Amino acid sequence: MAAGSAWSGGLYVVLVLWIVTVTCSAEPGRRQISMHLYPSSHSTPQAGDLLHVRAVGDNDTLHFLFCSQGAPTLLLIHTNSTSSEVQVNWPEFVARNTSGSLKVEPESSLMYSSAVVFSRLLEYDDVNDTAEPTSDLFPPYDLQNFTWNPINLSEPMALLCGTDASFTNGSLCLQLSVFDSEGRGEAWPHLLHSVNSSQLEVWLDGIPARATQSRFLLEMHAVGEAYPLSTVDVYQSIDDEYTPSIFKVSQWVSSVNGSSDVLGYALWKPVAYRQARPALEDSTPCRHSVPRAQSGSTVTASSGLIRGFFSDPKSMALNVSFGLAGEPFYNVTRFLSWTLLVGVGSPPVDSFSPLVVAIMAVGLGIPMIILLVGGIWLCIRKSKGASSASYEPIN
Repeated sequence: MAAGSAWSGGLYVVLVLWIVTVTCSAEPGRRQISMHLYPSSHSTPQAGDLLHVRAVGDNDTLHFLFCSQGAPTLLLIHTNSTSSEVQVNWPEFVARNTSGSLKVEPESSLMYSSAVVFSRLLEYDDVNDTAEPTSDLFPPYDLQNFTWNPINLSEPMALLCGTDASFTNGSLCLQLSVFDSEGRGEAWPHLLHSVNSSQLEVWLDGIPARATQSRFLLEMHAVGEAYPLSTVDVYQSIDDEYTPSIFKVSQWVSSVNGSSDVLGYALWKPVAYRQARPALEDSTPCRHSVPRAQSGSTVTASSGLIRGFFSDPKSMALNVSFGLAGEPFYNVTRFLSWTLLVGVGSPPVDSFSPLVVAIMAVGLGIPMIILLVGGIWLCIRKSKGASSASYEPIN
């Protein structure tokens, strides 16, 4: 019995060490990243910029296109070829008259495409501190009418900032990050990313509020040819190691006729931050509305990238609202940031870090070792007691 317990304990220790080793040493596939910025800011400043990021894998290519022509848009194209290219007819693209000014070559390599359009910024006066936007909405800021600065490249990131004509100061910014390997974002909420994803951080910095108790919402459109992002699934987690106090993940996914196979996604944690360099107390919850079908022609008119690539787009839209009842209002810091992950295939899934696995192993292993040693000691003691016992003969 003691030998069996010792063998089980040794097997447990070996298994734990193997799990930790695999977790620490697993090396996912990598991508080769290259960027090309079309020179719209130099030749036709009013047209807006177009950034093309090409991420080449072992047997496929991801094309990320980030554009400020109209409403800021991120288009993701997945091909099954390492030599696929995105060709842009710049004069036609700038004219925004017809689709087809942006094409994938070879066309047969196209596997999936999807876009996210940031269409409007909504503001309301939360006079009763309910965090429920009703009739107190101000006229929305239409992002296609913003004046956008040239895209600022700092590989592998790109920064786009813009202002509305009514702003006396402040700006709305979007920062795109692409990845050549698996990892996590450096800043909170530390989203887990794969080589098949990109990250967009959106922030409001110094935008003048129109009321002392203003709160904001961000309207987004998901656009696709056949299967745009349609359903938001919310998943619960038992681990808040990387985003303290946040145990949920929202996934806006695209699937074929409701199947479990995910074609693409937009993922976020329901939290925003009220400081550029936040502490835990600077976090504020956020919520999303139910996605609703929208007119494809409306979103096409608002985004040059949608006009140039999609011939018959389908669109779904939702709002993300920032802050709950009782939370500080925007005016307290006049800053708000939120992070979104956009990718193809199944979304990355959070798991326990090697440190947490090691702590769990120690926490479970020490009691087992104590029981094991105690059992061996009792067996030895009983064995000695039995061998030294003497018996009186029975007459």
